[in-house]
Amino acid sequence: MDQVLLEEYRGDTLECVHRGHICGVSYSGEVKYAVGDTHAVTFLRSAGKPFQAIPVLRHGADVHFGLTGKETAIMMGSHRAEPFHVEALESMLRKIGVVEEGLVCHPTYPLSVYATEDLLRKQAPKRSIYHNCSGKHLGILALCQMMGYPLETYFEPQHPAQLEILETLSYLSECPVDQIQLGTDGCGFPVFAIPLRNLATAFLKLACPELIADLAIRTAVQKMVGLMNEHYEMVAGSDRICSSLLMDSNIVAKGGAKGVYCFGLKKEKLAFALKVLDGSEDEWPLIVASILEQINYDNTDTIRRMYELAPIEIKNDNKKIIGRNTTVFTLRVHS
Repeated sequence: MDQVLLEEYRGDTLECVHRGHICGVSYSGEVKYAVGDTHAVTFLRSAGKPFQAIPVLRHGADVHFGLTGKETAIMMGSHRAEPFHVEALESMLRKIGVVEEGLVCHPTYPLSVYATEDLLRKQAPKRSIYHNCSGKHLGILALCQMMGYPLETYFEPQHPAQLEILETLSYLSECPVDQIQLGTDGCGFPVFAIPLRNLATAFLKLACPELIADLAIRTAVQKMVGLMNEHYEMVAGSDRICSSLLMDSNIVAKGGAKGVYCFGLKKEKLAFALKVLDGSEDEWPLIVASILEQINYDNTDTIRRMYELAPIEIKNDNKKIIGRNTTVFTLRVHS
């Protein structure tokens, strides 16, 4: 059964309720914290990007094509197509030797309002690399180019690159392949649905790669997580939760559309996966901040950044306080 995670008040009147589930797993892989149903199945959406990038690094496609750390990091990103993102993406196109028209993700304008406004002023057209998933797509195209896989069908579920992604996720999440449900993401890629417990387990392995027995995958994960922390701005963008959390070198984090968010804590050897059932993302920073506070996380700067992204006080267009956001869940220690 789901539980209320956050309430929004306008004045003293309850206006919105956000329900969902939270699962926290310990180093042993057991559920340590629970809110709602830890077995609730959710699509990973873009929270799956780190796992989709692992085969690229495992086979060394980033090294093969001389990609920089920033260019490699954007493979794991849901970028906003800010100028520094576009610069990296255009460089990747040249290095990998593919054309932008080969990306299955549809041409669009950036998710960054400021970047889009600038393009509209210039009367510039939509582009596929402006799509927030284009870094992921270029990563898989790099793998295909190096391995000799077909480029035209790189997004099909039965493509060898996609099958390796599926096997990698299954291995790290400890969810059998035949129990992973498949769909199609907005960008055209296969997207996977697994229980929150398995999703948290997969992020635990990213935070604690020593738990990964396979040396090639472990090495790829260590490199990938290091790049996500070093080049945090490539994983999302200015004033975004993923980049703000990844500024903390103790955290590996990634969210996805429709309310799914995941993060692992290296020192604490914990990982959390959560789902806001109405699909909203605005509540993520407040929920993450509450989780960190409840486990007595010692980096208060990280918690402060969460509240800067999503203040407790709700202000109207005139900057007048007219309501509040209140997290109402308590992490239940699972027995």
